Amino acid sequence: MDKYAHRKANAAIHLQDSQGRPLAGEKVSLKLVRHAFLFGCGGFDSLPLTADDIESGRKAFYAERMDKWTKLFNYGTLPFYWGRYEPVEGKPNENGLRKAARYLTEHGAKVKGHPLCWHTVCADWLMEYDNKTILDKQLARIDRDVRAFRGLIDIWDVINEVVIMPIYDRYDNAVTRICRDLGRVGLVKEVFQAAAAANPDALLLINDFDLSEKYRILIDGCLAAGVPIGAIGIQTHQHQGYKGKAWLEDILERYSVFGLPLHFTENTLVSGHLMPGDIVDLNDYQVEDWPSTPEGEERQMREWKEMLEILFAHPLVEAVTGWDFADGAWLNAPSGLIRKDNTEKPSYRELCRLIHEEWTTNVTTAADEEGNVTLEGFRGLYELECRGKKEHFELKKEMEPLTVSVPV
Repeated sequence: MDKYAHRKANAAIHLQDSQGRPLAGEKVSLKLVRHAFLFGCGGFDSLPLTADDIESGRKAFYAERMDKWTKLFNYGTLPFYWGRYEPVEGKPNENGLRKAARYLTEHGAKVKGHPLCWHTVCADWLMEYDNKTILDKQLARIDRDVRAFRGLIDIWDVINEVVIMPIYDRYDNAVTRICRDLGRVGLVKEVFQAAAAANPDALLLINDFDLSEKYRILIDGCLAAGVPIGAIGIQTHQHQGYKGKAWLEDILERYSVFGLPLHFTENTLVSGHLMPGDIVDLNDYQVEDWPSTPEGEERQMREWKEMLEILFAHPLVEAVTGWDFADGAWLNAPSGLIRKDNTEKPSYRELCRLIHEEWTTNVTTAADEEGNVTLEGFRGLYELECRGKKEHFELKKEMEPLTVSVPV
């Protein structure tokens, strides 16, 4: 039994010359060039690469890094943390994010914006307003940014970490204030409605690290209230150690009950020492040096391989995103697929092998006497080559017969 059969589809292709005559026995090559499944990673390093003021040496460094990124991934997350995106009210960094998003899309990747509403890294200038005004400005921010990037970014983490949002007490912030007023479901409904109105075609996610029953109850309440959740975002930052197959399968079973697509949005596996298990908030673990080790890199590779195989085999999972591409990003952790100097770790090479060698389709065949070819392969964007002519088409679940005319 093929455990990845649900990732595949069939296509009937008819080859003909420019006069419509079938090309009997004609040789044709069919190659998957981009998966339909979203194999993703944080795309934050595209920001310095595309910045106007980057020094030439640093530009070459980030160009090398992002070249490795684009060879592996077809999906990138870009940061829209309000406090950094718009540190001064009315002056968002739209140009910088637009350049980064264009870079990713020009290299064949879909882009997700993260997040539109979050109590952390919130805009400090919101604190001078009353709660009604804060909500108005939050909804206006969503409308402005979703409309501005429509067609370039059509996937959004609309709201982030709602389970903890109204009880968050590490510091006062504007979003926690309005969440306490409206309640979790009330705020989620407001922000999702604003995002859906700004881009009805967008895929809209709720996203959380708290994968307890509290999150399931929240999602259930939101759906009952008519919130247009397009996909469920699941974070698995595993700095304290890989949680394993049984844990992943339990998460998949519990969140599949809604029948919605599942996106594993933020995933980290470290290749150095593990964070102590008594740390409750991962942000509390601050170390100057957190080195990657050869033993840790082999462990990280095995864990990424198992995790990705489990998630790719599940029919409701549509996206898996590694959070840090290079070591030394969030928490200075060795959680990347490459090292700080851009050299590849075993996990990078293993993911390349899985995605672009094992889970791929690349066949050369010949048309039958009537010029017909049948393709069975992983769903996604294909390149067809016949007599030196190249055509691209999407292999989808449901396919109409495809006719390709080739000059003689």
